[in-house]
Amino acid sequence: MDYLVFQLYGTLASWGVPATGEIRRSATHPGRSALLGLLAAALGIPRSDESGLAALAAAVRFGVKQESPGVLIQDYHTAQVPSHNRKARHRTRKDELAAPRDRLNTILSTRDYRCDGYWKVAIPETGDPDWDLETLKAALERPRFPLALGRKACPPAAPLAPRIVQAPGFRSALDTPFPALTPWDGPYERRLLGIAPEAAYIWEGEGGDIQPQEIRHPYDDPLHRGRWQFAPRVEYWHQSREET
Repeated sequence: MDYLVFQLYGTLASWGVPATGEIRRSATHPGRSALLGLLAAALGIPRSDESGLAALAAAVRFGVKQESPGVLIQDYHTAQVPSHNRKARHRTRKDELAAPRDRLNTILSTRDYRCDGYWKVAIPETGDPDWDLETLKAALERPRFPLALGRKACPPAAPLAPRIVQAPGFRSALDTPFPALTPWDGPYERRLLGIAPEAAYIWEGEGGDIQPQEIRHPYDDPLHRGRWQFAPRVEYWHQSREET
């Protein structure tokens, strides 16, 4: 089977998980919502195009190899918001800040980021002529919109280097080698990037040449981008030691 494989490395990344209140966590790897968003940006599909996003989501599934989850860092945020007023309607951020100073309050939040994380992503052949692997590869090579690793403030720090390979399953596809990210290839680069001896493989659907050790049910399958609604899905995990 053909797979489209590409890499994601970033100085900062933030892979959102369900969050309420002041603490906004990050997963250790990109989930389905983040990867669909990255593909949609590359293809030039805006968030307002619900039918286009739904068609893309129906066509693709993902596998991820977590080479390094990166180092967790936290950023402390403050923001001003007006007091609740049923008679006032704020349609924009400018409207909110136009409230009298004595009615402005400060809210606090802490946001997680992954520093120097490195992941590989694989997409099996789709069977949909509108979203064939060559089309997706070309979009990742020349994206229409800026790409981000979860948040707009987290651009990729290395080329995605997409390529199409033949493989019996997700594991072989995700083990595809990529050019070194540093001048020091091999074990020294692995130490610099914090790549652990054990790699985690995460995928959707049939794995092919890999069997799950664990099944999880994340809430990151987009239902409606405008209303920010998500559904649960099935995600398979396998962790094993790599030969270096």
